Amino acid sequence: MTQHCGFVAIVGRPNVGKSTLMNRILGQKISITSRRPQTTRHQVMGIKTEGETQFIYVDTPGMHIQTRDRNKAINRFMNQAATHALRDIDCVIFIVDRTKWTAEDDVVLEKLGQVPAPVILAVNKVDWLEDKSSLLPWLDSISRKREFAAVVPISAKHGTNVPELEAEIAQRLPESVHYFPEDQITDKSQRFLAAELVREKVMRQLGDELPYQMTVEIEEFKDDGKTLHISALIMVERPGQKKILIGERGERIKSIGREARLEMERAFDAKVMLNLWVKVKRGWSDDDRALKSLGYDLD
Repeated sequence: MTQHCGFVAIVGRPNVGKSTLMNRILGQKISITSRRPQTTRHQVMGIKTEGETQFIYVDTPGMHIQTRDRNKAINRFMNQAATHALRDIDCVIFIVDRTKWTAEDDVVLEKLGQVPAPVILAVNKVDWLEDKSSLLPWLDSISRKREFAAVVPISAKHGTNVPELEAEIAQRLPESVHYFPEDQITDKSQRFLAAELVREKVMRQLGDELPYQMTVEIEEFKDDGKTLHISALIMVERPGQKKILIGERGERIKSIGREARLEMERAFDAKVMLNLWVKVKRGWSDDDRALKSLGYDLD
């Protein structure tokens, strides 16, 4: 039988549900999620093989307008990573949020004007719409913004119409041998996923209190055959942020560690011993060399 395989970029402005959609399609968590915009910072690849068809999804950081408070090196990196993912792609899923269209959606639309691959518009969170009758006229109006290969209203969280979206993608993947073994689900290492899971728990617990000047670096990842021993360094930019992260009598950091450890045990199917440390490293988020050393590298 003829095999099909291709790269599918999932793009959109921050916080429209790109990572939630990829996790839903794959049936497990590969990309971290939170209610805070710009949770995803890297390109994260998710691989799904069904029979003779292999889908290689690329989850991307949200494309955003760089304002004065969002013009640090890390913001530039995230925009570059999202744009970089559109090179040599076979299909694009452009996610927008219900009946909201913003200036940042226009930024994404403009970028897609330079992409020759077919673009499928996925209108997410339609389950949140109180007035469902408002959806059809709005779908009609945004369909005129460019020629989309298909327009599919979905709920990434609940799975509504996601199989229909996958069917639209499958029709547009080229004939090709599969690039990955059929049981592989991501190109990311367990070490990378461990760092992301710690960062997710920090953002979920402290998203409103702790700004984006926080990252996680794995200093130890060792398997002794029975237990994974993981040491993670959480880096912030100011002493006040460190104090918030540790919390009263260390309660906050313990809670973050407990949640991250349980999630890692589910993800890695192994017992995990997790140690967390917090360090102040001033200006890391606006230092290109520091970012590269911390793994923020398009290569």
